[in-house]
Amino acid sequence: MPILEPLLPKILSVKRIPGADPALLRAYGADPDRHTSLGLVTVDQDDPTYVALDECTKHARVDVVYARSFYAGSRHGSGPLSGEILGVIASDDPDEIESGLAAIVNTLEHDACFYAANDDGSIAVFPHVIASLGTYLSAIAGASPGESMAYLVAPPIEATVALDFALKAADVRLLKAFPPPTETNFAAAYLGGSLEACEAAAMAFAEAVVAVGREPRDR
Repeated sequence: MPILEPLLPKILSVKRIPGADPALLRAYGADPDRHTSLGLVTVDQDDPTYVALDECTKHARVDVVYARSFYAGSRHGSGPLSGEILGVIASDDPDEIESGLAAIVNTLEHDACFYAANDDGSIAVFPHVIASLGTYLSAIAGASPGESMAYLVAPPIEATVALDFALKAADVRLLKAFPPPTETNFAAAYLGGSLEACEAAAMAFAEAVVAVGREPRDR
């Protein structure tokens, strides 16, 4: 497997609940006064799914009301449809749910994915750049919709070393850090700046993850 070969996410389930019970809506973070319908998706990669959920807010009148990664990752899922994450979107219009789910699927199939950072793919890196944030991730990152963001993920030691490289490689600012362990035992960070700066930071991050994999111990 060549280094930085895409590791494509697998969509495991896509479901709709057109007229959800108000108690269920409240339990999953929706507002029964504003939401009546839900769209649900499970995927074997969590971070590309967070990107896809953010993307859907730019294509449909939906709110991301629930998105959680599962402990220890997709290899330890509770069932064949569990994967690594459950994402839930809500709206007062089932047609908007359809548009939102279509945007999620399109992003996962054609845009956001992890990459192999070593020859056998046992080290994965997510050096993704969002050119224009939607309403979901911008709120989490403390940024504004429409801003650019580098969304960077790798295993703990690789991510920590690579984040330092990324911050020094471009005129970016650390919006939010997720030190290890996350639910999936990785580490992550959001970096803000111009699109060009975010792209340079993401490239530096990926290169550093590869370098740590090749030489895990300083001489």
